[in-house]
Amino acid sequence: MKFLDQVKIYVKAGNGGDGSPSFRREKFIEYGGPDGGDGGKGGSVILKAEQNLNTLIDFRYQQHHKAQRGNNGSGQNKTGKRGENLILKVPLGTQVFEEDNKTLIFDFVKIGEEFIAAAGGKGGLGNTRFKSSTNRAPRKFTKGTTGEEFTIWLQLKTIADIGIIGLPNAGKSSLLAAITNANPKIANYQFTTLNPNLGVANYDDKEVTIADIPGLIEGAHKGTGLGTQFLKHIERCKTLLHMIDITNKDLKKSYTQIKKELKNYSPKLLKKKELIVLNKVDLIKKKDVKKIIEDFSKNVKSEIIILSTLEKKSVTKIKAKLISYAS
Repeated sequence: MKFLDQVKIYVKAGNGGDGSPSFRREKFIEYGGPDGGDGGKGGSVILKAEQNLNTLIDFRYQQHHKAQRGNNGSGQNKTGKRGENLILKVPLGTQVFEEDNKTLIFDFVKIGEEFIAAAGGKGGLGNTRFKSSTNRAPRKFTKGTTGEEFTIWLQLKTIADIGIIGLPNAGKSSLLAAITNANPKIANYQFTTLNPNLGVANYDDKEVTIADIPGLIEGAHKGTGLGTQFLKHIERCKTLLHMIDITNKDLKKSYTQIKKELKNYSPKLLKKKELIVLNKVDLIKKKDVKKIIEDFSKNVKSEIIILSTLEKKSVTKIKAKLISYAS
């Protein structure tokens, strides 16, 4: 499935139906009174958060959305049928912005939440409504009002318990594939992951949602390597799993580079809980691993654990750790 996290759409609610100017026409009743019914209400355009969606790609191919118009009223005081609402399904974490793409209107943070993006027009009044003691045969009726119409932006910010961050090719996708039901693309070159991937890890009858954020490089906060598009997904994660390739010559530099990008994008990201994972320990001798950890731990305050996605025991251990960090 292709990933899309920002799209501009046009929504138009249905107009209300017109009221009816009808009069009774029955045998032996020469002057029947007014019996025009009201028009039906126009349908609204409603956005609804769905659990099984993680992209806005469907809106790329259909950007104009119109709800049904209300039917006109008719004789015998029959009210016109109301127009059906148009429900557009969006992923959890979707934000709705006005046409300027800056003014936030609504933020979907719960499954099943609904937001009326455009309200349907009211139905017009039939001539029966205007009957009075002084006007026994009113010909007056009103037309339905116009339904609302707007151009809006939808932006998706992934919501997850754990967000995996790090430099390209640190092994983030391999970890996600090892501990969840996700199937991210994995290869031994940078920028294998071009879009955030979501997975759910289960351990001890508990589950945690994990997001694999594409590798960040220097200048990501300025948009380098599509950095700003990826960094915004980190804002919704409760905890950051900072993955580092233990075979890197300078672990401190790898660590501080990512922390710098987070700070420059939003200082709030530095306040999130952090777990540091030194990956690919199977490529280093055990005696060297201990020394590397001792040297690196002098520069950080967060908890450090080691990992090899090829070892089942190691994977089980980190799943248990992530459950504790997500609670």
